[in-house]
Amino acid sequence: MASPGSPVSRPPQRGGGIFIAFGLVAGAVGGMLAGQPSVGLLAGLGVGLLAAILLAVRDRR
Repeated sequence: MASPGSPVSRPPQRGGGIFIAFGLVAGAVGGMLAGQPSVGLLAGLGVGLLAAILLAVRDRR
């Protein structure tokens, strides 16, 4: 176990928040084009969350 002042040997984890943010924006835009902005927003959120979770699982290995 590393002491509090020593650097950690494990590389930093990647951030998946960009997928959530991009999914929300892209979903809202796509939903507006289809006439259903709230449905598009929720679909974009779902896709973004899925991508962020997959990245976190892959990064954990």
